[in-house]
Amino acid sequence: MGTSRRRFLGLTAAAVGSAAVGVTPAGASCRESGTLYLGTYTSADGGGTGIGLATYDGTTGAITSTGSLTGVQDPSFLVMASSGRFLYAVNEQTSGGVTAVAVDAPGKLRVLNRQPNGGSGPCHLALVANGKYLLSANYGSGDVAVHPVRADGSLGARTDLVKHVGATPHAHQVVQDPTGRYILAVDLGTDSIYTSTLSATGKLIQKSQAKVATGAGPRHLAFHPNGHYAYVANEVNSTITVCRYDGTTGKLTPGASQPTVPAGSPQNYPGEVIVSPDGRFVYLTNRGHNSVAVFAVEAAGASLRLLATPSCGGNWPRHCVLDRTGTLLFVANQNSGNVTTFHVDVQTGALTRASDFSTPIPVCVLPA
Repeated sequence: MGTSRRRFLGLTAAAVGSAAVGVTPAGASCRESGTLYLGTYTSADGGGTGIGLATYDGTTGAITSTGSLTGVQDPSFLVMASSGRFLYAVNEQTSGGVTAVAVDAPGKLRVLNRQPNGGSGPCHLALVANGKYLLSANYGSGDVAVHPVRADGSLGARTDLVKHVGATPHAHQVVQDPTGRYILAVDLGTDSIYTSTLSATGKLIQKSQAKVATGAGPRHLAFHPNGHYAYVANEVNSTITVCRYDGTTGKLTPGASQPTVPAGSPQNYPGEVIVSPDGRFVYLTNRGHNSVAVFAVEAAGASLRLLATPSCGGNWPRHCVLDRTGTLLFVANQNSGNVTTFHVDVQTGALTRASDFSTPIPVCVLPA
C-alpha cells in the first residue's frame, strides 16, 4: 500500500464553494463563535487553493467561509501551537515538506517558511517538547522527520529522519504521550506502534515496538485522559483496539479489538479516532460505511462498547474533531466535499446533525 493507494482511498471528487445551514438545539445557550482552518489537497481535481479559512457559530454549529491562505501545497493535516500564534501544515507530496504559518489574528494567516522533510507523502504532524520540535509522519516512505521550531515560529532544517523497519512501512501518525516523555508513531504497513524519546538535539531514540494483529493496518491512536489507555483505529480490518499504556516506560500493550461497524456492513476503512474531554466516549470515522462510530468507555478506560453508528452526513469521513467545549463535532467528508457539524450530548455521547458546509476536498478540520 503506497501513496497511490492512499490517494485511491480518499483523493477523489469534491464539491467547490461554501454554504452554511444551522439548526439551533432546544435550550441551547449562546457560545462564542470560533475559527476553523481546513486542510485539503491542492493538486487534486476540484481541490482547494491552500489552507481554508472559516468561522463557526458556537450555538448552531453553522460554518461560514472567510477565504483561504494560498501558497501552501497539499496541506492535508494541520496543527496549532499552544500559543495560538503559529500554524503548521504538511505538504503531502512525493517530495514531502512542512510549512510554518504565522497567525497574526484569528483567520489572518501568513506563510513563514517551508522545509523539505526528507520523506514522501507526509500526512500527520505533532508539536512536541513544549513546542520546540515539529514531527511529521511520512506515509509514502514510512519514516518520521524532526524539525526544530525557531523562536519566530519558523522551521529550522531537519535534525532527524527515522525509517521504520519492515517490507512496506507507512507511517500514518505521530503523537506525544500525555506525560510528554515519549513519542508514539503509528505505522500501517508494519502493523506497529513505535515508542521513542526525543533527545535535546532533535534525535529520535526508539524504546519499544508494539504490534497489533497482522494485517490490521493501524492508522491513528488517541489517549484516554487518564493516560493509562489508548485506542487504535485499524484501517485495513475495520477494528478498534484498546491498548494499555505505561507512561513510565512508554510501553503500549494491545488488548481486545472489536469491529467499528455493524455486521454485514460494506467494506470499511476507519479514519480518525478521538476521545471526549471527560473520557466517557470515543468517536471514530468510518469511511465506506460513511458513519461516525460512537463508543462508550467503560472500566475506567479498559473497554469500549459500541453505542451507535450515525451517518456522517457525507461520503468518506476522513477526519473529525471536537471543538474546545466538547459540544460540537466537526466531520470532514472528503469525497462529498462537505464538513458536517454535530451537536454532542455530553451525557449520552449521542450526535445530532446541526449544519452542513461545502468546501473543496476537506481532509482536516482544526478549530481555534
